Amino acid sequence: QVTSFQGVAVRSLSTSSPHEHPEHGRLVYKGNLAKTVLGVRFFSYSTSVFNLFMMPYIMLKSGIGVESLLFQAAFYGVIGFFTFVTPVTLHVLTKGYVIRLYYKDEMDTYTAITYNAILAEKATVFHQKDVKIPDITKMFTTFYAKTKSMLVNPTLFPNPQDYNHLMGYDKSSLFKLEEVKEADERK
Repeated sequence: QVTSFQGVAVRSLSTSSPHEHPEHGRLVYKGNLAKTVLGVRFFSYSTSVFNLFMMPYIMLKSGIGVESLLFQAAFYGVIGFFTFVTPVTLHVLTKGYVIRLYYKDEMDTYTAITYNAILAEKATVFHQKDVKIPDITKMFTTFYAKTKSMLVNPTLFPNPQDYNHLMGYDKSSLFKLEEVKEADERK
């Protein structure tokens, strides 16, 4: 006898938690602007591509193609500037936005998922000891993972201890206490 599964929704056949990723570890952070960043960048790229394909047609139909070469170069330069500068600027501003952050306890490593230039997800693996906090707070940077700037929202960590461990705040009080004790002993 064969049992039919029609009309039954099967969510998952996995026994692992939905917040676990076998390769990256446990999900400790999920950015709430991931879809917005992707949408804005995709829109910017698509309008730039549309401009590239439509400009020759517009130039020929508008009669600008008959004018002087200097005027054509200036016109193409202005359009090209906005066609290429907007997507590049958006990429520079949002390349460090962390979509998801995973943590592996046994190796004390993090995997940050961000978008690369072609809007594909990119994984950056780093150790907690590689995290550097900028001396001066910078726009679009919460911390550096090795040399790459990363942007996270501390309030979106479901467990505040995960954020404290990422930033090294769970260790800093012990180091400061030891430094104070050593300084007192030297006096």
